[in-house]
Amino acid sequence: MALVKRFALAPRAVRQLRRVRSVYMAGVLLSALGLLSLDDAAKGGGRQTVIAGVFLLVFAALLTLTAVQLWRHGRTEHCSTAKKLSPLI
Repeated sequence: MALVKRFALAPRAVRQLRRVRSVYMAGVLLSALGLLSLDDAAKGGGRQTVIAGVFLLVFAALLTLTAVQLWRHGRTEHCSTAKKLSPLI
């Protein structure tokens, strides 16, 4: 992992990631709810079930990516720029 260059996120980017995280969480929950309700209605599967599953997969991937980005930003010991941009609370 020595080839991975680490850099700090700007404070604006961190705020945007925190805001969009709740949108992705709502997307995951609504997609899962839709998938569960469609599963009961269409026992044989179908196009709507596949689309709801794809939405669930996409929102879960986006939520995971956002969580990883915020987690990496929280680890400020690796970069002096991150220490300067992140206030110690």
